[in-house]
Amino acid sequence: MKVRVWKPTEEEVLKAKKWPTWEKEESVFDWYYDEPEQFYVIEGEVEVTLDDGTRVSFGAGDMVRFDSGVSCTWNVKKYIRKHYNFG
Repeated sequence: MKVRVWKPTEEEVLKAKKWPTWEKEESVFDWYYDEPEQFYVIEGEVEVTLDDGTRVSFGAGDMVRFDSGVSCTWNVKKYIRKHYNFG
């Protein structure tokens, strides 16, 4: 699976809160993951379309992991703020 979305445990959330924060206004942009990224969504709503047409949605309270090599288009439907970690 190229992208995984799940409801994190309390322990996972506490760990994620130590990661840097990234935020983005409503927008659409292309992205390529040259390394894996895992993040915890603090607020917002996003729909990502992978290069094979698969759509993945996530929002506040979700933990998400993208594998290395994923090409996609992000559609930020509601301002997003997340804690993220590469590698």
